[in-house]
Amino acid sequence: ELFVGLDSVTYATVAVLSSRPRRAMVLEEQFIQKCREAFNTFDQDGSGTIDTQEMKLLLEAIGEAPSEEELFRFMADVDEDGTGEIEFAEFLRAFEKQRGGAQELEDELDTIDAFVALGGEPDKTGYIDTQRLIQVVKDEFGMTIKIEKLIEEWDKDKDGRLDYREFAAIFQ
Repeated sequence: ELFVGLDSVTYATVAVLSSRPRRAMVLEEQFIQKCREAFNTFDQDGSGTIDTQEMKLLLEAIGEAPSEEELFRFMADVDEDGTGEIEFAEFLRAFEKQRGGAQELEDELDTIDAFVALGGEPDKTGYIDTQRLIQVVKDEFGMTIKIEKLIEEWDKDKDGRLDYREFAAIFQ
């Protein structure tokens, strides 16, 4: 484990500061192959597309029980070209979007962890301890940035403290 021995504040801050910037997800070849296999499994008639009935079977196979209306909405969301069927490229984009949403949730949870580790509350209330942030950045990370000036810039309401909204904006 890379971060053995770090306290929770340092670990949470490292997790946030080292997270990758949000950008288009690059799909790995192995992932694409697994998607192709899943797609082909549910493309029962071999048409190269998944129609509404095949999509219903796919969703039921993963534990969903969509109503007709939910199925229609799902198909409309994924079927970008309006053909009424899902081509493999549309299927891949739907999975890519799903993975991106999961990453955003993970990023937010990391930000909340760092906020709490620096003095805020898990429900996003309270404020971080700016002196602790300065200590972490300077002493534990050994960074030479002018963190005090940055904190001043991030403090949008100029109350001398960083609330969750101001703290989270740092990482966007």
